[in-house]
Amino acid sequence: MSTGTVLLATRETRAGAGAVSEQLLRIGKELETQGLHVRWAADARDAQAVLRTEAGLAAALVAWDLDPQAAPGGEEGGGAEVLSAIEKRFKDLPVFLLMPQQAQDADGDFEQLPLWVAEVVTGYIWPLEDTPLFIAGRVAAAARGYRDGVLPPFFKALRRFDDAHQYSWHTPAHAGGVAFLKSAAGRAFFDYYGERLFRTDLSISVGELGSLFEHNGPIGDAERNAARVFGADRTYFVLHGDSTADRMVGHFSVMRDEIALVDRNCHKSVLHGLVISGARPVYLVPTRNGYGLAGPLPPARTDAEAVRARIAAHPLAADALSPQAQYAVLTNSTYDGLCYDTVQVARTLAPSTPRLHFDEAWFAYARFHPLYASRYGMAVGPDTFDDPMRPTVFATQSTHKLLAALSQTAMVHVKPSPRAPVEHERFNEAFMMHGTTSPLYPAIASLDVATAMMDGPQGRALLDEAITEAIRFRRAVVRTGRRIAAAGDRPGWFFGVWQPDTVTDPATGERVDLLDVPPSLLAADPRCWQLEPGADWHGFEGLTEGYCMLDPVKVTLTCPGVTATGDTAEWGIPARVLTAYLATRGIVVEKTDSYSTLILFSMGITKGKWGTLMDALMDFKALYDGDAPLEEVLPALLNAHPGRYAGLTLRQLCQDMHEHLTEAELIGTLDTAFRELPEPVEPPQRCYQRLIRGGTERLTLAKAAGRIAAAMVTVTPPGIPVLMPGEAIGAADGPLLRYLGALEAFDRAFPGFHSETHGVTMDPGTGDYLIECVLPRPEDTGP
Repeated sequence: MSTGTVLLATRETRAGAGAVSEQLLRIGKELETQGLHVRWAADARDAQAVLRTEAGLAAALVAWDLDPQAAPGGEEGGGAEVLSAIEKRFKDLPVFLLMPQQAQDADGDFEQLPLWVAEVVTGYIWPLEDTPLFIAGRVAAAARGYRDGVLPPFFKALRRFDDAHQYSWHTPAHAGGVAFLKSAAGRAFFDYYGERLFRTDLSISVGELGSLFEHNGPIGDAERNAARVFGADRTYFVLHGDSTADRMVGHFSVMRDEIALVDRNCHKSVLHGLVISGARPVYLVPTRNGYGLAGPLPPARTDAEAVRARIAAHPLAADALSPQAQYAVLTNSTYDGLCYDTVQVARTLAPSTPRLHFDEAWFAYARFHPLYASRYGMAVGPDTFDDPMRPTVFATQSTHKLLAALSQTAMVHVKPSPRAPVEHERFNEAFMMHGTTSPLYPAIASLDVATAMMDGPQGRALLDEAITEAIRFRRAVVRTGRRIAAAGDRPGWFFGVWQPDTVTDPATGERVDLLDVPPSLLAADPRCWQLEPGADWHGFEGLTEGYCMLDPVKVTLTCPGVTATGDTAEWGIPARVLTAYLATRGIVVEKTDSYSTLILFSMGITKGKWGTLMDALMDFKALYDGDAPLEEVLPALLNAHPGRYAGLTLRQLCQDMHEHLTEAELIGTLDTAFRELPEPVEPPQRCYQRLIRGGTERLTLAKAAGRIAAAMVTVTPPGIPVLMPGEAIGAADGPLLRYLGALEAFDRAFPGFHSETHGVTMDPGTGDYLIECVLPRPEDTGP
């Protein structure tokens, strides 16, 4: 069985002749005899290709006189290029420098090498000085040590336990998968996933692997290692996703009848935490733009005076335990990739709260690339905010979303301050309330491995690739439009990317076209992605310089019909039609709004993947330009709803939907509903208690006017609660019911394109939206 791969980069290739070539060939054979796979590279270009594609590399032998990838003429050459690439991509990889044979009798061999080389290499090899067996043994020993050392604490212990082949006398009852072998369905399940998964699905009774609740043993070691890597004082591994992590932090940070400052652009799990804790939420309202995208909280809405005024005006704050908020929570980055200067946010909110929680479900990678410096929760600490008012900071991260971990895995990172200490034993009570006593060990191992993947230069290298590919895709979309316009032989390109059209040249200070900026600069300089105050491209108001940045790996494709500033065109292509077509091509996007769709460029992105998306966009345009019939473009939609869509073309469907959205002012009603929040009447927890005790009823929108909501209503997109338990639903012509009524009308008009609305049930006979409302109390109805 192979124990890893060795790069052998030398001009003396396997096909070469001469003593050195023959000796290197013997060394390669000895390495393979010792269980190592050898990848040969004849020049720096080949060697760097191996470095990019061979994640299982365990050692490297690199010739200093290797032919360079770049044009000849540099002072150092190909060997230096490869060593530099290794240093940027691998942590502690054993590297042996193959020295030119003609230099073995020369004086001062080492003095001829740059000083930095000694910091990269493990040793030096003159191929003809020792036997192939000795040289190969030396390399193989280093490779084995590296392969063992690269494994993080828990995963290493789990592998060791699995290799012991012990009988299982504890849960789970499948006993290492054996139970599955006793039925046909079980056997199929076993064969599909493989024995190793089941052998590592263990009980908490396995003491040598540690305890997730006591945070000891290899699990505790893994959490402490993650704290180091992610820049936290303490890290907790969480199963059941960032939703559980959010509820955990909220439950610990604020108690019944205390005030919590809550970004209204928060995931529903944050608000579920408030229901559990009994807190009284005071919402901070973010900006929105013409596409319907939620922006950041403007700085003016988070300063101490603005917060005091908002709390003072809140109906539920008058009889709270204290007028001071005990907890504040913000989304960072937002679904659409907007990330704050977290140090600035912490300074602004510090007078208003002792505890600050950044929900970073989509932002676990931020610490590992300089593009995101000072824009993640754990960047707030005594080194960046040395002040007695510094709040304790929590960051909850859905590790599986954009790092390489199994689904449902998450982490809580904590950086406490003396102002609001976090005693581990007390926080662990909240952890145990929401955690499971039956954790999936492979999931814990994936958190451990995700941490190891980001530790050191490899984390930066992985993110460099994702950012670079995202930038290349962004440029390709814009460049395609310009190419089509220059050719002049077909209708114009109508897709765009939500991003600045120009950026500031750091050398001259002048604004230059985005396509004229080198991709390397776009991938390294955060100023290229900052939201300039008042810029039309983003459409958000009230921002200050450097306060908010667009994350380039979250790419929002825009469709014609509206602009970021809210202008509406006579024709348009709603994004729901585009994403329905993309789904027929096997391309599933992350989120679809009225005229935009979100594409995530994770570490798993490849040129082939985004190239396929570009091809699909080109094909959609050709179908639209040719006014193709729907039966050709969306055959499943036509089969499901023939009475509605028979005889329509793609262009007709797009225009019908665009005119409907325009006439209903769906984006405008959405903006109003999220900007003019419903009036809070009761704390969320009280309404939940009535919900589970039969004190509620489901009503149509028409009958819900004037009532109090008993359950959260969350529309996806945008995935933000538009109505919370205890809030007044308002008048029939008020912001909330106008918005929900517009969605209901859209669903009726365009079956197959319905919105996903949590908290709303649909009457199967009429298609009416039904909302859970609190039953009036006798004292509310009068005599």
